Amino acid sequence: MMGGIRRMKLGSQGLEVSAQGLGCMGMSAVYGPPKPEEDMIALIHHAISSGITFLDTSDIYGPYTNEILLGKALKGVTEKVELATKFGIRSYGADGSIEICGDPAYVRASCEASLKRIDCIDLYYQHRIDKRVPIEVTAIHLNRMIEA
Repeated sequence: MMGGIRRMKLGSQGLEVSAQGLGCMGMSAVYGPPKPEEDMIALIHHAISSGITFLDTSDIYGPYTNEILLGKALKGVTEKVELATKFGIRSYGADGSIEICGDPAYVRASCEASLKRIDCIDLYYQHRIDKRVPIEVTAIHLNRMIEA
């Protein structure tokens, strides 16, 4: 138990994470203007040193700026964390609408783009379900990406 934070198995594939995680969305988007980068990097490092190693982000936060922030903060320490990021929200409309996409080509392109911003993805999952694409199609594609 690092820093007093309990660890737990997540799912059945052997991924072990800190029971307490750090949601990073508010660092770059949504809850007001982005916070100062150096402050957020210090916060991420403090969380890790305290034993909070499960970090969550998405390509849509910013968009992209949250993954870029985590990429900077985690340089050289990715082996100490479990990083989750999401795909599936392609854009937000000016009217508040959300464009959701679960198309396999989009999923692959999103993953490849995320990996240019962050070094490693430990948990990659769909932010919102695209009702136009059967979930089985998206899931099978994700599984094939993992196996490749």
